[in-house]
Amino acid sequence: MGAPTVDIPPGPGRDQDWDDLVRIWEETDAPEGCKVEIIEQIVTVSPPPSKDHNTTAALLQRRLYSVIPEEWGIYQRLGVSIPGRGGLYIPDLVVVPRAIATGPGNRIPAGEARLVVEITSQANANHDRIGKVHGYAKAGVELFLLLDPWHSGRPTATLYGEPGDGTYRVLDTVEYGGKLTLPEPFGLDLDTGAFPVS
Repeated sequence: MGAPTVDIPPGPGRDQDWDDLVRIWEETDAPEGCKVEIIEQIVTVSPPPSKDHNTTAALLQRRLYSVIPEEWGIYQRLGVSIPGRGGLYIPDLVVVPRAIATGPGNRIPAGEARLVVEITSQANANHDRIGKVHGYAKAGVELFLLLDPWHSGRPTATLYGEPGDGTYRVLDTVEYGGKLTLPEPFGLDLDTGAFPVS
């Protein structure tokens, strides 16, 4: 199953277009477990993630909880808004101070995230590899970890950081099996060999 899209007719102004997109996003009735996102001004629906995908998220979440400050949380279904890029993403994991993620609503400004993690699925890998890299960088997300078990038959983990001018610097890339270090405030050596390969 691919990621179906909803086309939005052009509106009178950019803010109005964004409000219309968010309204459609909020009202989309997708099957349970599907992920509804706005990617480059298009509402998309992705199928539920595979067991391996969920296992990877769970293993990483367990490791992250061992190093993050007590007042931070790790969220699996929290939306991050990037209006200037026409995006409202649902990362596989987002690390953010709990005070920002508490209260009404289901999304936060992307720039508040300390770390976002995307785990590619076969149906949406290019969104994660291209569109979201640029979106998170433009929003100023400090660290973006892309876990890509579908990368040309050679699963890879890539850590992006130091966002500026809408782009990231690649801090490290390893094939699964190698170690990747998340810098402070995480200070975590991540053994990517623990992640299943689809």
